[in-house]
Amino acid sequence: MVNITNQERACVLIEALPYIQQFYGKTIVIKYGGNAMTQPGLVRAILEDITLLKYVGVNPVVVHGGGPDINRMLGKLEIPAQFHQGLRITDGATMEVVQMVLTGKVNKDIAATLGCMGAKAIGLCGKDAGLIHCKKKPAKDGVDLGYVGEITSINTRLLEMLAGDEYVPVIAPVGVGEDGESYNVNADTAAGEIAVALKAEKLVFLTDIDGVRANPDDPSTLMKALTVSQVRDNIASGVITGGMIPKVQSCVDAVERGVERVHIVNGTVQHAILLEMLTRGGIGTMVHRDGTEGDR
Repeated sequence: MVNITNQERACVLIEALPYIQQFYGKTIVIKYGGNAMTQPGLVRAILEDITLLKYVGVNPVVVHGGGPDINRMLGKLEIPAQFHQGLRITDGATMEVVQMVLTGKVNKDIAATLGCMGAKAIGLCGKDAGLIHCKKKPAKDGVDLGYVGEITSINTRLLEMLAGDEYVPVIAPVGVGEDGESYNVNADTAAGEIAVALKAEKLVFLTDIDGVRANPDDPSTLMKALTVSQVRDNIASGVITGGMIPKVQSCVDAVERGVERVHIVNGTVQHAILLEMLTRGGIGTMVHRDGTEGDR
């Protein structure tokens, strides 16, 4: 443990005060996935952050992935894992595994761990109370993706009742179709749609990267805040390239549809959520609309 003085402890708490006041009673959607789900120390730190936010009056809503667990189970069952443009090709057998792993093991483990920390977490999936309604996603480049869902509606009333009370909704991104069939929904997409539907104050993507850098190889060039226009300019000029483009485009889409601020944060940093939300500088990249302040 790092040795700090009592005065330094007090300064940390005082720095967080205006942010706690600002976000009190507000909804924060957190997309939880990547390596942060596979390392026990990181899992604990992230779920501690979420528990603390609930106890200081913020309303966190958690949307989780679980790709590594799905792949392990597919391997055990000798079912090949197939992808196209980042989306899992989900045939009937794969959909059964996705539903079993996400709505069963992963979802309930997260909810139970939050419960052990004092948070009243409720594990849900998109099939519960019609939380996430879907239709089949069209083929991409002639490739049939199978049971991959495109979200058509979100049951916000259920989430507002839970999050606005004393509960933390923990959502597995398995949606329901018109005839009750299950659909595999990309967790980033689900988090974005839920944040928009809830008119969330913030949407936080926990990833395996620090955020957007002017020079991808230089950590010191991290861009702490970007407006929508700046994101587009950086894409056009080639500063933002490759796999970062869809991430920042997801941020822009959420901001343009009503989410106040969207953050890309490295979930492998201990207590990344608190550092991003409750400190002046944050640790990741925040995207906000043109004409608004760049303060977190």
